[in-house]
Amino acid sequence: MGIKVTFVQANGVEKTIENIAAGESMMEVGRFNGVEGILGDCGGSCACATCHVYVDAAWEARTGKPDEVETGTLDMAPDVQPNSRLCCQIRLRDELDGLRVTVAPSF
Repeated sequence: MGIKVTFVQANGVEKTIENIAAGESMMEVGRFNGVEGILGDCGGSCACATCHVYVDAAWEARTGKPDEVETGTLDMAPDVQPNSRLCCQIRLRDELDGLRVTVAPSF
């Protein structure tokens, strides 16, 4: 089957992507599937914050907290919230099937 994730884009339109293989970067999945606001300018090296998302409260414990490097990069992003993550740092795995995030406002 595969993993399913839902991105809520800035315009409110939900984009659900299904049949994702475990191990994929959430940022790459968003870019490849045309999710508005997921730019990933640094290619996933946690250096630009152009893949900033807000993790839905029901999923925060499963995605975990950002590490020191990610927290430093988030400091460059506008509108950081307690549930902010860079989706380049979220590797999809079976227990994240159904994950829901909202794309943060662009710079």
